[in-house]
Amino acid sequence: MKKSSLLQATKEGFRFEEITVNELLSGYEEGEYTTEEVVCSYLNRIEQYEHIYNAFTFINPNAVEEAKEIDRMREAGKELGPLAGVPIVIKEAVDVAGFPSTFGWAPLSKESGGIELMPTKDAPIVTRLKEAGAIILGKTNIPAFSCAYNANSSWDGPTYNAVNMAITPGGSSSGTATAVSGNFAMLGVAEETAGSIQVPAAAQSLVGIKTSFGLVPTLGVTPLAGSTRDVLGPHARTVKDAAIMLDVIAGYSEEDVKTKASIGNLPERGYANFLEDYSLEGKRIGLYGPGWRSEELSKETQELYFTAIEELKQQGAEVIADPFAGTGFAAYMQTIPQFIGMESFFYDLENYLKNLDETFSIKNVFQKAGNVPWTEDGPLALVSDIINAETAKADPSVLPNLTRFNEVKSELLRIIHGVMEDHQLDGFVYPQMPKAMPSIREDNVESTTISEINISGLPLITVPAGYYEAGSPFALAFFGKMWSEAELIGMAYSYEQVTKLRGAPTLKEIL
Repeated sequence: MKKSSLLQATKEGFRFEEITVNELLSGYEEGEYTTEEVVCSYLNRIEQYEHIYNAFTFINPNAVEEAKEIDRMREAGKELGPLAGVPIVIKEAVDVAGFPSTFGWAPLSKESGGIELMPTKDAPIVTRLKEAGAIILGKTNIPAFSCAYNANSSWDGPTYNAVNMAITPGGSSSGTATAVSGNFAMLGVAEETAGSIQVPAAAQSLVGIKTSFGLVPTLGVTPLAGSTRDVLGPHARTVKDAAIMLDVIAGYSEEDVKTKASIGNLPERGYANFLEDYSLEGKRIGLYGPGWRSEELSKETQELYFTAIEELKQQGAEVIADPFAGTGFAAYMQTIPQFIGMESFFYDLENYLKNLDETFSIKNVFQKAGNVPWTEDGPLALVSDIINAETAKADPSVLPNLTRFNEVKSELLRIIHGVMEDHQLDGFVYPQMPKAMPSIREDNVESTTISEINISGLPLITVPAGYYEAGSPFALAFFGKMWSEAELIGMAYSYEQVTKLRGAPTLKEIL
């Protein structure tokens, strides 16, 4: 169902603003409200603000009935999942049975006069969330083919930042970030190939977990680099909520061969059990410096970062300045194409379409659509050095040679893990961006952590860390070795609990 048939809006105050998962579940247990009441409240809030912020592509018409079923199960004393009655949103790029998969691109959107691709089965991550009892409120807006740092190229129009409408909402998980930050949902599924979990989280004062490559199944997700870089992870307003969601979505799926690598690499007690107030005490933390990148931080970023560093030290962490100095890391990265790994795009796209419908192929789908996205002025222009008409001529059933990508990935992991060992580091804490977020009209967003983290496949957690004077959020990026999500969650939680620097956005009802 498109967004025009929502419940009647209410101008009353929103009871569930900034509520956490555990607070919501406690309210259910104590009978303060029903799941139906909660879901209706969120749908009313969406109705009130969606015409301004445009976070959604589709709203779930069955959300209220699904909420009623949770209430019936709870009343009957049935066993419920860990997210029972929690309102969530799913990025448009992720297959949800019964909702069109449009790639954010008009020729694949029936709403915009294009063709329709309708999944008949959920992506594994959606199956896990549904089995946990989560209520999917809808799917969220993305740029065409998830290839931008905003949603301006979407068939559904641009999405606006809930914190500050003038700045980029972050992409490509723009709609998910706006929905969660704007309190249109409690949790959201985000996806990243080149910064699309961490950048929207940083832009909208959220916690985002860019997971280790292979930790969360990505089958049923429209790909950019499904074989090499694409990952799924949570957007949440708190570290604890993100950890609770990660416990639901992480781990091996027999449907996704990549996730075999996660076997034996999940914490036995779960991620949420690493939420301890003193997790930074005694930790050795590497800081941003020219050994990592030659780009300097803006003066205001330096000031905000210095304040954050002092807080880390006050919590008992020992900080190590520029641990990559002398390693040649920054110089090496300058020789690496930013979008290396996307050579697998056509192979991954063919597999995605076959999973959607075994009769589908790149050839017949795009012939029917009457257009292709890899033209010079198409939505994939940003990555045209790799994805273009020439590379489209290759046989999409054959995985291209990824030797160079694998060599680069191995070298990055060798250097990063080596630096951690040499300096006995527990992780790194960087400013996620070198300067304030740009205007929504700009197509590029600078970051300190995109290519290095996405090529290497390492995990990263974005945490709100204050605001620039003009109102743009500032964020820290906690990252470390492969499969270290649990330790990073602990450190990020410790920082968050002392600082609590996220503020609830003040939304506009009129432009």
